[in-house]
Amino acid sequence: MHKVDLNCDMGESFGAYVMGNDEDILNFVSSANIACGFHAGDPSTMRKTVKLAIEKGVGIGAHPGFHDLTGFGRRNMDLTPREVYDLVVYQIGALSGFASSEGGSVQHVKPHGALYNMASVNSQISEAIAEAVYKVDSNFILFGLAGSELIKAGEKLGLKTANEVFSDRTYQDNGTLTSRRDPRALIEDQETAVAQVIRMVKDGKVTSLFGKDVSIKADTICIHGDGAHALQFAKYISVALQHAGISIEKAGSVHA
Repeated sequence: MHKVDLNCDMGESFGAYVMGNDEDILNFVSSANIACGFHAGDPSTMRKTVKLAIEKGVGIGAHPGFHDLTGFGRRNMDLTPREVYDLVVYQIGALSGFASSEGGSVQHVKPHGALYNMASVNSQISEAIAEAVYKVDSNFILFGLAGSELIKAGEKLGLKTANEVFSDRTYQDNGTLTSRRDPRALIEDQETAVAQVIRMVKDGKVTSLFGKDVSIKADTICIHGDGAHALQFAKYISVALQHAGISIEKAGSVHA
Protein backbone atom coordinates (compact mmCIF):
# COMPACT_ATOMS: atom_id res chain seq x y z
CA MET A 1 0.00 0.00 0.00
CA HIS A 2 1.17 3.53 -0.75
CA LYS A 3 1.40 5.93 2.19
CA VAL A 4 1.66 9.70 2.31
CA ASP A 5 1.58 12.52 4.84
CA LEU A 6 -1.24 15.07 4.62
CA ASN A 7 -0.24 18.47 5.99
CA CYS A 8 -2.02 21.75 6.56
CA ASP A 9 -0.88 25.26 7.48
CA MET A 10 -2.59 26.45 10.65
CA GLY A 11 -2.32 28.49 13.84
CA GLU A 12 -2.71 31.60 11.69
CA SER A 13 -5.14 33.54 13.90
CA PHE A 14 -3.81 36.72 15.50
CA GLY A 15 -5.34 38.36 18.55
CA ALA A 16 -9.01 39.02 17.81
CA TYR A 17 -8.63 37.97 14.16
CA VAL A 18 -9.60 34.34 13.61
CA MET A 19 -8.40 32.42 10.54
CA GLY A 20 -9.20 28.88 9.52
CA ASN A 21 -10.99 26.04 11.26
CA ASP A 22 -7.99 24.34 12.84
CA GLU A 23 -9.77 22.18 15.41
CA ASP A 24 -11.95 20.41 12.84
CA ILE A 25 -9.34 20.19 10.06
CA LEU A 26 -6.96 18.48 12.50
CA ASN A 27 -9.30 15.48 12.36
CA PHE A 28 -8.35 14.84 8.73
CA VAL A 29 -4.62 15.65 8.43
CA SER A 30 -1.53 13.92 9.78
CA SER A 31 0.84 16.91 10.14
CA ALA A 32 0.26 20.54 11.14
CA ASN A 33 2.49 23.44 10.08
CA ILE A 34 2.02 25.95 12.89
CA ALA A 35 2.71 29.66 12.36
CA CYS A 36 5.35 30.96 14.74
CA GLY A 37 4.31 34.60 15.16
CA PHE A 38 6.27 36.25 12.36
CA HIS A 39 3.92 36.03 9.35
CA ALA A 40 0.88 34.99 11.42
CA GLY A 41 -0.07 33.59 14.80
CA ASP A 42 0.66 34.74 18.32
CA PRO A 43 1.81 33.01 21.52
CA SER A 44 -1.69 32.05 22.68
CA THR A 45 -2.65 30.72 19.24
CA MET A 46 0.60 28.73 19.08
CA ARG A 47 -0.09 27.10 22.44
CA LYS A 48 -3.71 26.28 21.61
CA THR A 49 -2.82 24.81 18.22
CA VAL A 50 0.03 22.73 19.61
CA LYS A 51 -2.27 21.39 22.33
CA LEU A 52 -4.95 20.44 19.79
CA ALA A 53 -2.40 18.71 17.55
CA ILE A 54 -1.09 16.64 20.46
CA GLU A 55 -4.62 15.66 21.51
CA LYS A 56 -5.43 14.48 17.98
CA GLY A 57 -2.12 12.69 17.38
CA VAL A 58 -1.06 15.03 14.58
CA GLY A 59 2.62 15.72 13.88
CA ILE A 60 3.73 19.21 14.97
CA GLY A 61 5.70 21.35 12.55
CA ALA A 62 7.25 24.79 12.89
CA HIS A 63 6.16 27.06 10.03
CA PRO A 64 8.67 29.95 10.03
CA GLY A 65 8.16 32.89 7.71
CA PHE A 66 9.32 36.43 7.07
CA HIS A 67 8.54 39.02 9.76
CA ASP A 68 5.66 40.49 7.77
CA LEU A 69 2.25 40.28 9.42
CA THR A 70 0.74 42.85 7.05
CA GLY A 71 1.75 40.88 3.97
CA PHE A 72 1.13 37.48 5.60
CA GLY A 73 4.71 36.51 4.77
CA ARG A 74 3.97 36.38 1.06
CA ARG A 75 6.21 39.30 0.04
CA ASN A 76 9.86 38.76 -0.79
CA MET A 77 12.33 40.31 1.64
CA ASP A 78 15.99 41.04 0.94
CA LEU A 79 17.63 39.22 3.85
CA THR A 80 21.13 37.80 4.02
CA PRO A 81 21.49 34.02 4.46
CA ARG A 82 22.67 34.65 8.05
CA GLU A 83 19.53 36.69 8.79
CA VAL A 84 17.41 33.89 7.34
CA TYR A 85 19.25 31.38 9.53
CA ASP A 86 18.57 33.50 12.62
CA LEU A 87 14.86 34.01 11.98
CA VAL A 88 14.36 30.28 11.37
CA VAL A 89 16.21 29.28 14.55
CA TYR A 90 14.22 31.87 16.52
CA GLN A 91 10.84 30.63 15.31
CA ILE A 92 11.64 26.93 15.69
CA GLY A 93 12.72 27.69 19.26
CA ALA A 94 9.45 29.46 20.03
CA LEU A 95 7.29 26.60 18.80
CA SER A 96 9.53 23.97 20.40
CA GLY A 97 8.99 25.67 23.74
CA PHE A 98 5.23 25.38 23.45
CA ALA A 99 5.44 21.79 22.20
CA SER A 100 7.65 20.78 25.11
CA SER A 101 5.47 22.58 27.67
CA GLU A 102 2.41 20.66 26.44
CA GLY A 103 4.18 17.30 26.58
CA GLY A 104 4.90 17.00 22.85
CA SER A 105 7.74 17.69 20.44
CA VAL A 106 8.34 19.19 17.04
CA GLN A 107 8.41 16.68 14.16
CA HIS A 108 9.23 18.89 11.17
CA VAL A 109 9.97 22.36 9.82
CA LYS A 110 8.32 23.87 6.75
CA PRO A 111 9.11 27.43 5.65
CA HIS A 112 6.14 29.64 4.80
CA GLY A 113 5.13 31.73 1.83
CA ALA A 114 7.78 33.88 0.18
CA LEU A 115 10.52 32.27 2.27
CA TYR A 116 9.44 28.83 1.02
CA ASN A 117 9.31 30.00 -2.59
CA MET A 118 12.71 31.71 -2.41
CA ALA A 119 14.28 28.65 -0.80
CA SER A 120 12.91 26.47 -3.60
CA VAL A 121 15.19 28.15 -6.16
CA ASN A 122 17.89 29.99 -4.17
CA SER A 123 20.66 27.70 -2.93
CA GLN A 124 22.03 30.22 -0.40
CA ILE A 125 18.64 30.73 1.25
CA SER A 126 17.89 27.00 1.21
CA GLU A 127 21.27 26.17 2.77
CA ALA A 128 20.69 28.74 5.53
CA ILE A 129 17.31 27.20 6.36
CA ALA A 130 18.65 23.65 6.28
CA GLU A 131 21.57 24.64 8.53
CA ALA A 132 19.18 26.27 11.00
CA VAL A 133 17.04 23.15 11.17
CA TYR A 134 20.06 20.87 11.49
CA LYS A 135 21.67 22.96 14.24
CA VAL A 136 18.48 23.07 16.33
CA ASP A 137 17.74 19.35 15.97
CA SER A 138 19.18 17.09 13.29
CA ASN A 139 16.26 14.69 13.79
CA PHE A 140 13.73 17.18 12.44
CA ILE A 141 12.22 16.49 9.00
CA LEU A 142 12.63 19.35 6.53
CA PHE A 143 9.60 19.92 4.28
CA GLY A 144 10.22 21.54 0.90
CA LEU A 145 8.86 21.74 -2.62
CA ALA A 146 9.45 18.39 -4.33
CA GLY A 147 12.85 18.33 -6.05
CA SER A 148 13.69 21.88 -4.98
CA GLU A 149 16.92 23.49 -3.79
CA LEU A 150 15.58 23.25 -0.23
CA ILE A 151 15.25 19.46 -0.46
CA LYS A 152 18.77 19.25 -1.94
CA ALA A 153 20.18 21.40 0.87
CA GLY A 154 18.55 19.23 3.52
CA GLU A 155 19.80 16.02 1.95
CA LYS A 156 23.31 17.45 1.70
CA LEU A 157 23.38 17.95 5.48
CA GLY A 158 21.92 14.51 6.15
CA LEU A 159 18.50 15.73 7.28
CA LYS A 160 15.38 13.68 6.67
CA THR A 161 13.41 15.49 3.99
CA ALA A 162 9.81 15.37 2.80
CA ASN A 163 9.13 16.26 -0.82
CA GLU A 164 5.94 18.30 -0.77
CA VAL A 165 3.28 18.43 -3.47
CA PHE A 166 0.19 20.59 -3.66
CA SER A 167 -3.35 19.38 -4.18
CA ASP A 168 -4.80 22.67 -5.37
CA ARG A 169 -1.98 24.19 -7.44
CA THR A 170 -0.96 23.81 -11.06
CA TYR A 171 2.61 23.03 -12.09
CA GLN A 172 5.06 24.37 -14.67
CA ASP A 173 7.13 22.23 -17.07
CA ASN A 174 10.14 22.42 -14.69
CA GLY A 175 8.18 21.11 -11.69
CA THR A 176 7.73 24.49 -9.99
CA LEU A 177 4.34 25.85 -8.96
CA THR A 178 2.50 28.26 -11.23
CA SER A 179 2.75 31.77 -9.78
CA ARG A 180 -0.28 32.91 -7.80
CA ARG A 181 -0.31 35.97 -10.07
CA ASP A 182 -1.42 33.65 -12.87
CA PRO A 183 -5.22 33.11 -12.85
CA ARG A 184 -4.57 29.44 -13.67
CA ALA A 185 -2.48 28.88 -10.51
CA LEU A 186 -5.26 27.35 -8.41
CA ILE A 187 -7.29 24.20 -9.05
CA GLU A 188 -10.83 24.92 -7.91
CA ASP A 189 -12.45 21.57 -8.76
CA GLN A 190 -12.10 18.98 -5.98
CA GLU A 191 -12.14 15.95 -8.27
CA THR A 192 -9.41 17.41 -10.47
CA ALA A 193 -7.27 18.23 -7.43
CA VAL A 194 -7.63 14.76 -5.95
CA ALA A 195 -6.94 13.03 -9.28
CA GLN A 196 -3.72 15.05 -9.58
CA VAL A 197 -2.64 14.07 -6.07
CA ILE A 198 -3.37 10.36 -6.52
CA ARG A 199 -1.32 10.28 -9.73
CA MET A 200 1.58 12.09 -8.03
CA VAL A 201 1.61 9.59 -5.15
CA LYS A 202 1.07 6.41 -7.16
CA ASP A 203 2.81 7.18 -10.46
CA GLY A 204 5.29 9.90 -9.49
CA LYS A 205 3.98 12.11 -12.30
CA VAL A 206 2.11 15.39 -12.64
CA THR A 207 0.76 16.97 -15.82
CA SER A 208 1.99 20.54 -16.19
CA LEU A 209 -0.21 23.46 -17.15
CA PHE A 210 1.06 22.99 -20.69
CA GLY A 211 0.37 19.26 -20.94
CA LYS A 212 3.86 17.93 -20.20
CA ASP A 213 4.32 14.93 -17.89
CA VAL A 214 6.74 15.91 -15.12
CA SER A 215 8.39 13.43 -12.73
CA ILE A 216 7.68 14.29 -9.10
CA LYS A 217 8.11 12.67 -5.68
CA ALA A 218 5.25 13.00 -3.20
CA ASP A 219 6.10 12.38 0.46
CA THR A 220 3.63 14.92 1.85
CA ILE A 221 0.59 16.69 0.42
CA CYS A 222 -0.29 20.26 1.38
CA ILE A 223 -3.87 21.39 1.73
CA HIS A 224 -4.70 24.97 2.65
CA GLY A 225 -6.69 25.55 5.83
CA ASP A 226 -7.82 29.14 5.27
CA GLY A 227 -10.13 28.80 2.26
CA ALA A 228 -13.92 29.02 2.39
CA HIS A 229 -14.26 25.28 1.72
CA ALA A 230 -11.10 24.10 3.49
CA LEU A 231 -12.81 21.74 5.94
CA GLN A 232 -14.99 20.21 3.22
CA PHE A 233 -11.93 19.62 1.03
CA ALA A 234 -9.91 18.15 3.92
CA LYS A 235 -12.67 15.57 4.46
CA TYR A 236 -12.98 14.89 0.73
CA ILE A 237 -9.29 14.35 0.04
CA SER A 238 -8.71 12.17 3.10
CA VAL A 239 -11.54 9.82 2.11
CA ALA A 240 -10.53 9.81 -1.58
CA LEU A 241 -6.92 8.93 -0.79
CA GLN A 242 -7.93 6.00 1.38
CA HIS A 243 -10.38 4.74 -1.26
CA ALA A 244 -7.46 4.85 -3.72
CA GLY A 245 -5.42 2.57 -1.45
CA ILE A 246 -3.24 5.37 -0.08
CA SER A 247 -2.70 5.38 3.68
CA ILE A 248 -2.44 8.78 5.42
CA GLU A 249 0.36 8.75 8.00
CA LYS A 250 2.32 11.56 9.61
CA ALA A 251 5.69 12.35 8.08
CA GLY A 252 7.68 10.55 10.79
CA SER A 253 5.86 7.32 9.96
CA VAL A 254 6.23 7.78 6.21
CA HIS A 255 10.01 7.99 6.73
CA ALA A 256 10.17 5.09 9.17
